[in-house]
Amino acid sequence: MHPTARRFATLTVPVLAVAGALLPVASAHGATAATGTAAATNTTGVTAANPHPVIHEAADTKAEQRSVKSYWTEAKMETAKPLDAPDSDDMSFASTSALLDAPAAKPATVAPTLTADTTYGMSYASSRSSGAAWTGGGAIVKTAGRVFFTITAGSDAGRNASCSGNAVTSANKSVVITAGHCVKINGGFHSNWVFVPGYDQGNRPNGTWPATNLLTTPQWSSSEDMNYDVAAAVVAPQGGQNLTDVVGGQGIAFNQPRGRQMYSFGYPAASPYDGSKLVYCSGRTFDDFLQSEDQGLNCNMTGGSSGGPWFLSFNESTGAGLLNSVNSFKYNFASFWMFGPYFGAEAQAVYNAAQSTSLT
Repeated sequence: MHPTARRFATLTVPVLAVAGALLPVASAHGATAATGTAAATNTTGVTAANPHPVIHEAADTKAEQRSVKSYWTEAKMETAKPLDAPDSDDMSFASTSALLDAPAAKPATVAPTLTADTTYGMSYASSRSSGAAWTGGGAIVKTAGRVFFTITAGSDAGRNASCSGNAVTSANKSVVITAGHCVKINGGFHSNWVFVPGYDQGNRPNGTWPATNLLTTPQWSSSEDMNYDVAAAVVAPQGGQNLTDVVGGQGIAFNQPRGRQMYSFGYPAASPYDGSKLVYCSGRTFDDFLQSEDQGLNCNMTGGSSGGPWFLSFNESTGAGLLNSVNSFKYNFASFWMFGPYFGAEAQAVYNAAQSTSLT
């Protein structure tokens, strides 16, 4: 691993990557999302090609759900911050065990326009936004939210932290997509896991939703392989309603072409941000040419944005799109780039297992 590589999002750590090989393009189909966006779901070959996702039971009883909700007071949410990752010099890319969601070193304030980079012989499209507050309204202000949890393993065990996530259309109307390190790190699944959609400067306009189940790829669960830093949470109904009945759900797509125009959202909580607002970046993605098989985007978001959604075909007027990656990591020496995993068959298997999970 490069000595200055680090993961990014709710926890910070060395390089994080995505699904290995580029998979065939899948045609979009599926139910119409509550926001009016079609969900792209192709199940062909998923079961045969991939191991089953790892599923962890979280607050799966009403008593546990009440306890988790009462745990998250306003004060605890305000003090939940990204975790520092282990020293990258002590980690290798192949066996990295820490997660991202910590601030990248020396965060840049302005993402530079990079064209015809002579060092690597590659070119990149500059983004229109490198980390500005989202003021456009639309579906995204309800489907995106902050994720809060307590770390259970490693040197940060017992510490409260935050990530980002997004509600998507699903058969059980209860699925949140986030990053793998936002559900498990250092070999332990997080506890007290909740999703707060539409979080705004401490306000919880759409409630607090405890997870009944946390799911991630077997590659992330077994070795915290950054190429598979994808996860889902199934959240319990609140007030007799399921999640997407209340906030709607974005569409989701898998096995799509690379190098597309995308929008990234999240709740960065490390300086110069404080986790109080929804922030976004936009631009054309590029392939990581260093240590992962992720896609990159010019973006200055910091720790706490991990797990925040990346969208294809995002409509600024409606705030709706097709979720196709999540904020995952940054390199210390290039804090103006954000990387997210490729959503291939492994990510799709996690989504399919999550939407098939019973709520009773």
